[in-house]
Amino acid sequence: MIDNHERADEPYEPPEELGGALEGANLASPVYDAGDLGALTSGWKLALKSFAENRLAIAGFAIILFFILFCYVGPHVYHTNQISGNVLNSDLPPGAGHPLGTDNNGYDELGRLMIGGQAALEIGFFAAAIATVIGSLYGAISGLIGGFLDGLLMRIVDVILAIPYLLIVLIIATRWRGTVLSLSLILGLFAWLVPARLIRGEVLTLRVRDFVSAARVMGGSRRRLIFKHLLPNALSVVIVNITFQVADAIIVVALLGFLGFGLEYPHVDWGDMLANANTALGNGYWWLVYPVGISLILVVMACNFIGNALRDAVDVRLRRR
Repeated sequence: MIDNHERADEPYEPPEELGGALEGANLASPVYDAGDLGALTSGWKLALKSFAENRLAIAGFAIILFFILFCYVGPHVYHTNQISGNVLNSDLPPGAGHPLGTDNNGYDELGRLMIGGQAALEIGFFAAAIATVIGSLYGAISGLIGGFLDGLLMRIVDVILAIPYLLIVLIIATRWRGTVLSLSLILGLFAWLVPARLIRGEVLTLRVRDFVSAARVMGGSRRRLIFKHLLPNALSVVIVNITFQVADAIIVVALLGFLGFGLEYPHVDWGDMLANANTALGNGYWWLVYPVGISLILVVMACNFIGNALRDAVDVRLRRR
């Protein structure tokens, strides 16, 4: 029988079959240099990288940037008179002096496309901001409180959603002057329902997390929970929803302008331009329809490209690896 004391004094030698495997193994703790630590990027950096790798997202961003420069810098480079028309120059085809021709009132179509794009972009972004702020607060409050009040708030949303959105906007638009501010407020005040439902669903999943429970135990008020914990963690949903809200607002304001409930003179938007060119194709005046129609399609399509890419980037389950 081998004495345990004698075995304790003998150095341990691994079996021969394990010796080769252990020779090349580094059993020391790993050491990271500054370059390795820099590779540990945050979730937002990973999302930005995923967004940058999406070609459609880059194309959409380039389209939006182009139209912003086209609509706001273009009028300072290409000067036109968009206040008083000249009927003697009406319906001129594209040519020297008028690259996109003129409309039936003698306005330069290229200059009018720039001015109309300003209104469309301003209303789209402003209405989306209003709808997102109201919907985020409403949905966060409803999801955090829960219970009977949550059900009541959501039933109010369901009732309003049951009313045709366009009908409400048309009725209200007839009572107020068609300006950028008024149309933005009208669209924003009736477009917050979808963001409210999205944020409410996100808050329902966040309010049972450990960090929210810890904040409750530490005496955090509901206001602090909403603005410091819930809304910041639901920011990905908010960002994605904004892009779709912009696209929807641009489409609705173009539809209002086409139906004759858009901006008042001398203001103009792309919908007004399409309404004025209602019979243009029948007369062969293609330059009154295609440029503004293509611009509208490109802007809305670019917003959807960016929205889809943001959704894939901020959602870990959909993020490209």
